[in-house]
Order: sequence, then C-alpha cells, then structure tokens
Amino acid sequence: MQTLSLKIATSAAAICFSTLVFAQQKYSVSGTVKDKKNGELLLGVTVKVAEDPTISVVANEYGFYSLSLPKGTYNLIISNPGFKDFQQSVTVENDIKQDLELSQEGREERDEKTTKIDEVVISGVKKDKNLSSAQMGTETLSIKNIEKLPVLFGEKDVMKTIQLLPGIKSNGEGSSGFSVRGGATDQNLILLDEAAVYNASHLLGFFSTFNSDALKDASIIKGNSPAQYGGRLSSVLDVKMKDGNNKDYNVNGGIGLISSRLSVEGPIQKEKSSFIVSGRRTYADLFLKATDDFKDSKLYFYDLNLKANYQINENNRLYLSGYFGRDVLGLGDTFSTDWGNTTATLRWNSIINSKLFSNTSFIYSNYNYNVALSSNNNTFGLDSKIEDWNLKQDFSWFAGNKHSIKFGLQSIYHTITPSSASGTSVSSFPRNPRYSWENALYINDDFKATEKLTINYGARLSMFSVLGGDTFNTYQNGVLTDSEFLEKGKFGKTYINLEPRITANYRINEVSSVKGGYSRNTQNLHLLSNSGSGNPTDQWIGSSYTVKPEIADQVSVGYSRNFNNNNYELNAEIYYKSMQNQIDYKNGAQISFDTAADVESELLFGKGRAYGLELIAKKKSGKLTGWISYTLSKTERKINGINDNEWYNARQDKTHDLSVVATYQLNPKWSFSGLFLYSTGNAVTFPTGKYELNGQTIFQYSSRNADRMPAYHRMDLSATYEPSSNKRFKGSWSFGIYNVYGRENAYTITFEDNPDKPGTTRAMQTSLFRWVPNITYNFKF
Repeated sequence: MQTLSLKIATSAAAICFSTLVFAQQKYSVSGTVKDKKNGELLLGVTVKVAEDPTISVVANEYGFYSLSLPKGTYNLIISNPGFKDFQQSVTVENDIKQDLELSQEGREERDEKTTKIDEVVISGVKKDKNLSSAQMGTETLSIKNIEKLPVLFGEKDVMKTIQLLPGIKSNGEGSSGFSVRGGATDQNLILLDEAAVYNASHLLGFFSTFNSDALKDASIIKGNSPAQYGGRLSSVLDVKMKDGNNKDYNVNGGIGLISSRLSVEGPIQKEKSSFIVSGRRTYADLFLKATDDFKDSKLYFYDLNLKANYQINENNRLYLSGYFGRDVLGLGDTFSTDWGNTTATLRWNSIINSKLFSNTSFIYSNYNYNVALSSNNNTFGLDSKIEDWNLKQDFSWFAGNKHSIKFGLQSIYHTITPSSASGTSVSSFPRNPRYSWENALYINDDFKATEKLTINYGARLSMFSVLGGDTFNTYQNGVLTDSEFLEKGKFGKTYINLEPRITANYRINEVSSVKGGYSRNTQNLHLLSNSGSGNPTDQWIGSSYTVKPEIADQVSVGYSRNFNNNNYELNAEIYYKSMQNQIDYKNGAQISFDTAADVESELLFGKGRAYGLELIAKKKSGKLTGWISYTLSKTERKINGINDNEWYNARQDKTHDLSVVATYQLNPKWSFSGLFLYSTGNAVTFPTGKYELNGQTIFQYSSRNADRMPAYHRMDLSATYEPSSNKRFKGSWSFGIYNVYGRENAYTITFEDNPDKPGTTRAMQTSLFRWVPNITYNFKF
C-alpha cells in the first residue's frame, strides 16, 4: 500500500513538474528596429510588453533587441523620442524574428500601414527613460533639436551643445574644448563611429570636427560609463554617423557667410546597402585674398565624412566609415601650420542567434600637426603625431528579460611621435616614436532586479604595456634617477588596473526615482598643455617609467522627478571624484619648442579632487521647449612642488555655471531660439610683483591659479524660417546673432609696464567677439 502510494505521489509530482516546465518554457522574440523612412537602424529604442510592463528591453547601439516570452499573444509597445509610438501584436509559439519600423513624428500619416505588421498608433506612452534607466550622468542629444540652437557663425554643433548641459564646462570663448566634472580636456574620450578623435576642433576651437549633417546620434556620459568604455577619466562623447538612406536618394546642405556644407546619401542596392558622403569647408581665406596685406594668407578647414554599409544576409551586415579633416593657417612664406584627424572603421555586425549579437570592429585613428617658420633664410619646423590601430570585439547577450549583458575585449597599438623640431634657426632634435600596447577585457550587466530596482554593474580590466624603441628616463620630482634603453619589440613597464563600476536606479513611484553609483576609470594617454583652452600643438604622451596611469574614483547620487505626464523633467545629481597621478608642469618649466629636453623632466605628479551639484529642468513638449541647467562645483589639485604642497585651483575650476536654452515654435514656418550663459571665470595665475633685470621687466608669481578671469556671460538669438515646400525639395533660412548685447568677454589678460605711468603695471584684456551675425540657407531634396 505504501509502495502504491509512493508510486502515485511520484507520478503526480512528475506530471506537475513537467507541466510547470512546459508552462515556464519561453521563446525569443528578436529583431532590429529601423527608421521607416530611410532604413537607418535605431539605437536605444524601448520595446515593452503591454500585458506585463515589467518586461521590457532596450535595443542595443546597433538596433538589435530580444525578449523572452512564454507561448501566447502579446502586444509590444515600441517607443523612441522623436518617433511615433506604436503597438505591435505578436503571436509566440516558437522563436520568431520580428523586425520593427518606426515613423518619424510629423513625417508620415498616422493611418499608414505596412503589409507585414499590424501597426496601431497609440498615445500617452510615457517618456520616462530618466526614471527607469540605471545609467547616471547621461544625456542623448537630438540632432534635430541641435539644428535650431543659435551658435557661433551659424554652424550647428554637437560640441557646443553639450557645453550647455550641467557638469560640462566650456574651456573658453570660441573653444570646442570642454571639461567634465573637474576633469581636464584630455580626460574626455571622444569617439566617432568607435574611432578616437584626439583633437575635435577646427580653427582653434571655433568649430568642432563634427558636421551634424553626417550624424545620427550623440550621447555624453559623465564618469559613470558602462564597462565597455575605457581609457579616460571624466567622460565619453560617443558620436555615431548616419548609415545612409537605403530607400531613396537625398541631397542636403547649407550655405553660410563663411562656410558651406553638402551631403549626399542613398541606396547602393535598395533596402540592402547604402552610402553617405558629407563634406564641409570654410572660405574665409577667399575674403583675405581680396586685401593687399593678407592676399597670400591661408585660413580654412575642410572635413569629409564617408560611410557605406552592405547587408550580407538577414543576420550579417558590414559597415565602412571614415573621417578626414584638416585645418590650414598660413601667412605668406613666413608661417604655416596645419593639423587634422583621419579615422576609419570597418565593422561587422552579426546576429549569432536570437539572444546573442556580435560586433567586430577594426579601427584606425591618426592625429598630427605641422608647423613651419621661415625668416631671413632661417627655417624652423615642428611636427608630432599619434596613431592607433584598434581591434574591438563586443557581444550583446540578452540572457533573459532581467539581464542584458555586454562583454568583450579591446586591443590598441599606439604610436606616439613627440614634438620633433628641425631647421636652421634651432638645433634639430628628431624624436623617436614611442610605442605602447593597450588591452582591456570587460563585462557589464543591466539587471532588472525587481519591478522598481534596476542595477547596471560590471568591471573592466585594463592593461597598458610600454614597448621598446627608445630611451626611457625615470625622474623623481623632476630629477633624473635612472635611464634605460629598451630595444624595439621588447616589453617594458606594464600597468594593470581593475575598474569596477556600478549604478542603481530605484523607482519610488510613477513620477520619481533615485539613483546612485560608483565607478573607477584609468587613463594611460595624457595631453600636456600650457593653455586653458588647448592648442593644436599640445603634446600627447603615454604612460611610461615616470608617468603613471591616472586613476579616478567617482561616487554620485541623483534624484529625478517628472511632471505633467512626463512633459516636464527635473534631474539633480551630486558627485565626488578623487583622482590619482594627476600631472602638471613644475614652476618655471622649460617647455619652449627649441629645446631638446625630455618633457617628462618638467612634470610633477599628485592628486586631485572634484565635487559638485548639477541641476537640470526640462520642458519637452509644446510650442515652447528647452531647459535650464546649473552647476555648483569645485576642482582642485595637490602636487608636491607646487603652491607649497597645498591644494590649489585647477585651471578648469569654475564655481558657478548656468545655461538657459529655449526654442519656440510660433507656427509651421517660423521658430525662434535663444540661450543665455553665465559662468565664473577660469582660474589663472596673475603676477604679484616685478623687478628689472638687464633692462627687462620680470614678473613674479605666487600661488598657482589663485586669481580669476572676469565672469563670462552672453546671450544668443536665432530664428528659422521654413517656407512651404513640395515633397521633393525643402529649404529654410536661419538668422542669428551671437552675443546680442555685445559683452566683451575676456579671452586673455596680459600684463605690461604702463607707458603712461612709469613704474606701474597695466592689465590688457583681449576679447574675441562682440556681435557676430549669421545667415545660412539650408536645403534638402
């Protein structure tokens, strides 16, 4: 009897278990998300299950998504800012591939349907990504919105736009350089289609290298970056180029007062391959040729973006993209300088299965500059270069509805040629290139722990090896202590660092959430600059026997709240960042170009700290949109041998930074934009005394960066007129004025003997722009 009962119980348990297993069996719904109009893959799209809103996934940076669902019929809600939200019905009986297409707002009729999918446009989907994402300190920029903002010379510019966000500070008037949460300019990783851009400015910073006509997406991450990013302490600016329209041919461009641009895109093989070519050039030099004094001068830049893609089959696609840009400045035969970037990326996307996505990238990046001087039969030349060969292998694994895991590796071979001089006016000192090999392994998981708690955590293992081919000196407080020649191909010093990272978001209720995070970042490439805004001839060096990797540990806490059905948004974050192995020049450093001294002998090392409060309030819909951002912060360094070994202000320290940005859509034809900026002046070192030596005035200086430039503020206004147009041709006019009320902001302040009052000193302020009007005609067909 007991035996029979045991058999019955065992059989019942087996039936229940099999039923449970069957009930829990899940299948994959996966595919890619595209722009319906042009076939561009869309990144960051949210795909949510209407029947269970806790089940959702975000498409990766290549437009791939994957959900795990039991058998049944479901309604998928697909949403992305700037596109119409819609609901897609799917019946799940096994693994299915479901590609999705989104329509841009205002571009297609709501009742337009496709023959493949049952599309129902819905309203009221909440734009609450700021409340649900665990990622902190991240802003994604809409290229469409950038077009309407007033900027210098009328050029829409990603680099200028990010400087209007909290925690991101401009390095000066006209400069495209920026600092993030107390970091230096070189502590920002700037990527264009995964390739590093080492100098992202044109014309000494008045333009950036990014032609917005060629861009699809741009995002900035302030310190708390996921583990797939590495190599810089402060931020990641990740810029992606358009893939090119694979359905129709388009031409668009603009003609401005000093520059013009033109882009052409279209299918190579319809809906299977496409291309885009986008070029831009300034022509200020043409106006100079009309004058007698400057007819032999050169002053221009050009850049060219190229990209093509080919779909091998439904699971594999190839991309090839490139960027070429150059600046040329010259004054007859006496002076010339040019600098520029070259990047190339060959990328292979592969959907391995319904849950695993692979991206393999081969990347090339080059930045170099050349300077030439000639006078009285004397010549002088200076050049420098940094070149990278980079291999990346990334995987996206949608392990389940709760886990989106990314893992991979990266290997970069660096060649850095330091500033090398030649000529008759100075002693030539050619420099040997320095080689290094940088590797990294990473893993990162976006984990939906509960309905309210989301955690993004991971780690990056970075390795940097100094390779042979040069003599490496070791200095202690600027004093030579050792020297070693390392044969080419040999391994020298290797630095290994583990970089843990974690951020978490807790959804308090439907309208608010709190976030917190910690991250460690390391940096092995360093830019030596003696100016606050940066120059093309600033010198890159790698970690060596003397220069150690910079390390930053950042802790941040944030609060987000939305209002009025998510049409208004308020975000606040506080942060504290501790930095190791920070670099600065020692007092009286000899850094002129006509010396062959090892630049490492002029460096000192210490620590840094940065902390602050960031606030941003946004209005995201309606005729009037925009934001107000404010940053209260402090940035300091403490380096033995500087400022009596006490803490001193970093050059990029600004206590207050305020931006007000607004766009008003008056009617379908007219829109108006304006912005107001205010910031504390940069920290600088002014002389505290002077003395005469051999008839020359020598100024004396005391504390490093103890003084301030005057506060900076200005207002810009613009208007855009879009007349009625047909389906094939669209044109618009953009009018604007930079610095409306003519504020003479200080670019530099120098000191000299006052000829009117002998024995006294006067300060001389240089300002760049007072009023700068612009008119640009934009077209598309």
